[in-house]
Amino acid sequence: MNLKYKISTSLLIIGIMCFVFYYLLGSDVDDDGFLREPFALLPTGFIFICLSTTLFIIFAIIKKK
Repeated sequence: MNLKYKISTSLLIIGIMCFVFYYLLGSDVDDDGFLREPFALLPTGFIFICLSTTLFIIFAIIKKK
């Protein structure tokens, strides 16, 4: 497997892992009434997945030429 595709695949795996960790950690309300959730994992996961998809497309176009 080419290094370019390894980078794209690893970004995709990291993005999926962000969503899995968000699901596994869950959210709860503490004694003071504050919601505690790992919200930062959601946009981070979307960024990694979008970046991975973009790189896959760019690398496929470059390879075609």
